[in-house]
Amino acid sequence: MFQEEDLKQFRQWGSKTPGHPENFEKTLRPLVLKSQLVNEVCGPLELGIANVVGLALAEKHLAVRSKKPNSEIVDHYTYCIVGDGCQMEDTHFEGLGWHIIWVKNGNRGYDEICAAIKEAKAVTDKPTLIKVTTTIGFGSPNKANSYSVHTDSNVTTLHKPVLEETYLYF
Repeated sequence: MFQEEDLKQFRQWGSKTPGHPENFEKTLRPLVLKSQLVNEVCGPLELGIANVVGLALAEKHLAVRSKKPNSEIVDHYTYCIVGDGCQMEDTHFEGLGWHIIWVKNGNRGYDEICAAIKEAKAVTDKPTLIKVTTTIGFGSPNKANSYSVHTDSNVTTLHKPVLEETYLYF
């Protein structure tokens, strides 16, 4: 889907990876929509949580209006992927009675993430929060664990090879 050159243009106006993908013509949004996997891309402004709540409510509303709660009209799952900063208040969700799953190694815990999704799908009587802890800038040899991964142009200059397992997900 993305070439290395696309990633090198991260946060550049008019690129496929502008950082705030609200520019719908030339950004990430049309690419992922073609695969019909993503309906909304909000960028790092914590808007995803509000959007996903709206999408989930719309699903329930549609199911009730159709009078067929388990019908094929709602035949999918709604996910919201947020950064660690958005998860600092996960006790709110626990207090509201949500099912909480914590994947402590999101950097390399692909199997744990898949298991968490499977567990979340099995809980149908309440919402689920899957908390995935990661290292900011993981995989960037000079910027891992630093906020400068968001702004430094040197981020894409790799001094060691990209982990082979990374290519499985792109």
